[in-house]
Amino acid sequence: MDLTLTAILLGIVEGLTEFLPVSSTGHLILATELFGYDAAQWATFNIVIQLGAILAVIVQFWRTFWAVGMGLLKLEPVSIRFVRNVLLAFLPSAVLGLLLKDWIEGLLGQPSVVGWALIVGGIAILIIEKVARQGPLTGVSELSMKTCMGIGLAQCLAMVPGVSRSGATIMGALAMGVERRTAAEFSFFLAVPTMMGATTLELLGAREQLMAGAGPVGWGEIAVGFVVSFVVALVVIKAFMAFVSRSGFSPFAWYRIAAGSLALYLLT
Repeated sequence: MDLTLTAILLGIVEGLTEFLPVSSTGHLILATELFGYDAAQWATFNIVIQLGAILAVIVQFWRTFWAVGMGLLKLEPVSIRFVRNVLLAFLPSAVLGLLLKDWIEGLLGQPSVVGWALIVGGIAILIIEKVARQGPLTGVSELSMKTCMGIGLAQCLAMVPGVSRSGATIMGALAMGVERRTAAEFSFFLAVPTMMGATTLELLGAREQLMAGAGPVGWGEIAVGFVVSFVVALVVIKAFMAFVSRSGFSPFAWYRIAAGSLALYLLT
């Protein structure tokens, strides 16, 4: 398959799945297997194009980021709490991500892990949606430090490909009594430091290969994937917020179970 077309397809997959509780990494791994791509050649590409999705978050919520930035300059308590909460939730994955980097990379080449993680994650979403009771915890800056640390620990489950970073953080927040829309928004904000950190580490590790242009996947393909993931993610973020407000997360759970089962059938 043409490299540019491959970059477009993977960019679409990334943009569609990054902020839905279905696991973008898992879907990229499954796409690699299903379409016969060389997983090693596209590993760096798959990580770096996440920056396109991150840019979509910044564009979508630019007013929030601007208000927080201006508030920090004025030392406003609300803005300080907002940044504190996001950084507290980011801390567990930052520490464990560095400690378990080799183990995580070993799982990335195992589609069977993705299939089972999709199924188990889907069941977990159904259970949490049924038993969780939404409390009065609305607004990122209003969350307690304990709640944010709990959400951060939940995010660490997403180190297993197929679990879903957004799904783990949203379900962790719901389980701790956070209101549904705030849980989704917090997942978006937490994605910024988390994914930027992961992308930076990946770029540092692959800098010699990228600078030398070694291998078939280079900056051109990365640029195409970046733009495509940005555009698609921007559309998905708007639609996702409206959808979960009406229908909740159960439809994504059933999709995960079906996709995971199909993946196990086709790839194992």
